Amino acid sequence: HTGKTLALGYHFQSLWPAAAVEIHTSRGEEALNGTNIRLKCTFSTFSPIGPQLTVTWNFRPEDKGSDESVFFYQGQPYPLLTGRFKDRVTWDGNIHKNDASIVIWNLKPTDNGTFTCQVKNPPDVSGTIGEIRLSVVQSVRFSEIHYLAVAIGSACALMIILVIVVVLCRYYRRKRQEKSTEMSTEEMAAVSLEAKD
Repeated sequence: HTGKTLALGYHFQSLWPAAAVEIHTSRGEEALNGTNIRLKCTFSTFSPIGPQLTVTWNFRPEDKGSDESVFFYQGQPYPLLTGRFKDRVTWDGNIHKNDASIVIWNLKPTDNGTFTCQVKNPPDVSGTIGEIRLSVVQSVRFSEIHYLAVAIGSACALMIILVIVVVLCRYYRRKRQEKSTEMSTEEMAAVSLEAKD
């Protein structure tokens, strides 16, 4: 009976799909040199979240150098004690909300590259690795949305100026008409007085 039970258990285990952690990231980010950025990484797991869950962030430089450690979490954050990201990375996630995000402070051009986020939650230890390609720029480049916003803003400003010009023109025209009407009335009164004399 024991052999049959083991065989049956093995059979059901082979039918059950292997659990895996799914990672979700923004894929690509652009930030200004000297600023801070939040690298968002969320995950989904089939197993209950426990103390064995780990979050590992690594960095691959743009020049295709070897991967470097950025951050590690297991029960609590473990910031780096050495390396380029020492004292520049803080934990900004919440594993109970399936959030494994971090914040990188004081960005530098040397931070150009790919950041990877990996979450393991035993027995869910396999799965995808999230990647975020970071581009650190010296000045913010205008996107199509920015150009559209500038165009709409310029059009609105032009319309306001036109309305003000039209209102002022009408105001001065009315004043001129009132003045000319007053002058005509005065002239008619003067002519009437002369006729009486």
